[in-house]
Amino acid sequence: MIRFDQVFKRYPSGREALSGVSFQVGRGEMAFLTGPSGAGKSSILKLIALIERPTRGKVSVGDRVTDTIRPRAIPQFRRQIGVVFQDHKLLYDRPVADNVALPLVIAGVPRKEIDKRVRAALDQVGLLGRERSRPLELSTGEQQRVGIARAVVGKPPLLIADEPTGNLDPDLALEVMRLFKRFNDVGVTVVVATHDLHLIEGFGARRIVLGEGRVAAESPA
Repeated sequence: MIRFDQVFKRYPSGREALSGVSFQVGRGEMAFLTGPSGAGKSSILKLIALIERPTRGKVSVGDRVTDTIRPRAIPQFRRQIGVVFQDHKLLYDRPVADNVALPLVIAGVPRKEIDKRVRAALDQVGLLGRERSRPLELSTGEQQRVGIARAVVGKPPLLIADEPTGNLDPDLALEVMRLFKRFNDVGVTVVVATHDLHLIEGFGARRIVLGEGRVAAESPA
């Protein structure tokens, strides 16, 4: 599903975030990117989602080499990827249903189908019945679950998350990780960047350990 082959990423500031990174994540696999702040976790996720492009090397997602994807084709490419952010990135002036529906609206899905999918996504994360609530009426953990519902509403085969539990207490963090595992159990490929090693111990997923922009170690599932 994902393949990095000797990938380097240097930003305009001159900082080299990734230096010769190579790894693979198989279709239907769950994997954790771990390592300290600045190790390159977020850069890897940005390259997967084509928010950034590699300076050198090859990134493949699905059956596509990302460097061959032209700018006008990026929105279509991203529809196969659900992205979860640490800070939710919700629209606070719109109700929960509108936040979850946003990817479907952009994709031009019919309204009747949108309503059905939004309800199904909210049901999956335990928020069915909160469609008309505003994000600020929800707890931090509920807001994160809205972000997850938005990421999966389009039924993407790949779900990536950047420190999704960084702002949550331990119980809520575990609840969010269990949601990711549930999606993985039905065949979704899941890649989560996290620095919380204690949290992920019980999930039996492979770890890709980063340090100073390189793959320092890989542990088997």
